[in-house]
Amino acid sequence: MLRYTTVLALFLLLAIPGLAQDVRYVSDDVFIVLHAGPGSNYRWLGKLIPGTELTEQRRSTDGNWAEVSTNRGTVGWVQVEYLASEPPAQVRLPAVVRQLEDAERDAAELRQTLTAAQTERDNLQSQLSDSNEELQRISEELAQLRQISGSAIETAESNRRLVEESEGLRMNLDTLEADNQRLQDRVQSSAFIDGALAVLLGVIIALVVPRLWPKRRNSSSWA
Repeated sequence: MLRYTTVLALFLLLAIPGLAQDVRYVSDDVFIVLHAGPGSNYRWLGKLIPGTELTEQRRSTDGNWAEVSTNRGTVGWVQVEYLASEPPAQVRLPAVVRQLEDAERDAAELRQTLTAAQTERDNLQSQLSDSNEELQRISEELAQLRQISGSAIETAESNRRLVEESEGLRMNLDTLEADNQRLQDRVQSSAFIDGALAVLLGVIIALVVPRLWPKRRNSSSWA
């Protein structure tokens, strides 16, 4: 695009007369003669083809001849009527054609670049759509994970309370078992004492009761 703008600017500069006042060009004639003085009677110094760039030095008193110098440094006189302030069409046309070809080539490159950019844009839009879908999916999974995490935290808290309650119940059970063991020990001790007392009572009865009964006399005798 910059190159195209530069070419267009150069074309406009070539098309506007009077921007370089001292520069002249040989007009569209086949050729003109460069004379050694301001007149056709002066000797020839060379032939100038159309489009030759000349630098005007001065003009004759009648204004019909101009002293000019070529790019090679040759100085001579030419008729003013054969000079132009801008290159002739036959010189400018090839340059304009070349510039147009360059502009068309640049435009083709720009079109290719634009096509590539549009393709890249389409790819980016597709990737963006895929990314949005992936983001939506991840957001949904994250929400589910948060919900699961909340349930897991609640479950963990419930488990912790259940463990604490279980530990408390186990402690109570241990206490009850200890109390039960003590009661059993006491019951066993009481039963043993009761048994011992019963045995002792039986011994006492066996020893004492016979002594308490009076002895029966033998009343029957034979006379």
